[in-house]
Amino acid sequence: MKIVVGADHGGFLAKQTLIEHLQKQGFDVEDFGTDSEESCDYPDIAHEVAKAVAKGEFDLGILICGTGIGMSMAANKVPGIRAALCTDTFSARMARSHNDSNVLCLGARVTGPGLMLDIVDTYLKGSFAGGRHGIRVGKIETI
Repeated sequence: MKIVVGADHGGFLAKQTLIEHLQKQGFDVEDFGTDSEESCDYPDIAHEVAKAVAKGEFDLGILICGTGIGMSMAANKVPGIRAALCTDTFSARMARSHNDSNVLCLGARVTGPGLMLDIVDTYLKGSFAGGRHGIRVGKIETI
């Protein structure tokens, strides 16, 4: 599975931990930045990650900022992206199963590192249930 990861300055350290975690599990991970804790604009990073996922260059994307809110708002502006801000494992599982989410958003300042990695693992193990959920996702795509 090919995963693209991006973060702003608020999520930089968490992103570094996440990349190491994913690589240890054998995932093919590409880092779209940022490369430091120096202030940067999250919409720029969210847009690049979301575009790459929407084009099919990556299977899934993961975005991290301070709260995850800004990243999710920006990523969801890209057609074909269903970015989900998840703060617990149940939401991560449902985002994949019921919403066919293709971008996970996390908040480094509100979710501790251990829980964050559990959320990511749950999200990546998930798959879309289809059925009635497919109809609903289709309706989202036509909005």
